[in-house]
Amino acid sequence: MTDHHDDDLAAQKTEGFKVGEKKTLQEYQELDKDDEAMNRWKASLGLNSGDPIGQPNDPKCVIKSLALVTQGRPDVVIELSTPEAVNSLKDKPFTIKEGAKFHIKVVFQVHHDVLSGLKYIQAVKRKGIRVSKDQEMLGSYAPNTTHKPSYTKEFNEEEAPSGMLARGHYNAVSKFVDDDDHTHLLFEWSFDIAKDW
Repeated sequence: MTDHHDDDLAAQKTEGFKVGEKKTLQEYQELDKDDEAMNRWKASLGLNSGDPIGQPNDPKCVIKSLALVTQGRPDVVIELSTPEAVNSLKDKPFTIKEGAKFHIKVVFQVHHDVLSGLKYIQAVKRKGIRVSKDQEMLGSYAPNTTHKPSYTKEFNEEEAPSGMLARGHYNAVSKFVDDDDHTHLLFEWSFDIAKDW
């Protein structure tokens, strides 16, 4: 995929936030071993439990799926774990009822090393004109282990636009990027806003 989405998907810098000094997983585990507060923080990241599940050649972060969650309806799940699934998305639009309230849920895995400041950025276009851009901070995560084989993050609730003018076909492009400006996944998808599901 070319870089023609760069402007649409530029990450917003967090005000007053400085990227911390990068440490290896072993350095994190050795960090202040006798400090109770530090141990609680490491435990909250999952740094001290289970065996790593990542293989040496696995990418640092694997986005498994994205789901559209609406109360009272089955989740609409977008599989993202294979290149074939990702490449077919823009040709398989799904339908969102106008005015519906929904939120996005993402399932992902982290391998090898602590992942710092993972963000989700999404730009939506209609007839070639950008109509929205959203950014969600997912946070920092330790590598997944047998104790916690994946992470799930639920985003804030959104409401689909409504009215005759809102109905129609939309194209979206999304990416997952970290504090090092490393893009872990960039994909295009599409949806239709309709009068009913």
